[in-house]
Amino acid sequence: MKSTKVWIIIAGIAGFTGVAIGAFGAHGLRNILSPESAKIYETGVIYHLIHAAAILAIALSGSMKFFKSALFFLIGIILFPFSLYFYAVTQITGFAIITPFGGLSFLAGWLFLIIDGLKSSEKD
Repeated sequence: MKSTKVWIIIAGIAGFTGVAIGAFGAHGLRNILSPESAKIYETGVIYHLIHAAAILAIALSGSMKFFKSALFFLIGIILFPFSLYFYAVTQITGFAIITPFGGLSFLAGWLFLIIDGLKSSEKD
């Protein structure tokens, strides 16, 4: 899964779903969620979209040496924001237990970006 085209499509899907879920939360759930749950939901949307953009930046760089970061960002999107969305809507704490694993995945993605960036030469 190192293809630039594949990662551009993944970034597009992640961005699309982030915007759609954010709009649904802002409009469809506005009168349903408590202010605290709405804030949790919003946090998920922010992290979702930031990491969708990071995946796109990696894909557009044309240097797939950073694919590990993109992969960990994708795993993080699946685990972190989605667990927050489900928790905010259902208040089932089992979903909140998943959230830290998504956060760790995001951190791993950023760490791999740093490490792979340090390993890069100017001409890479």
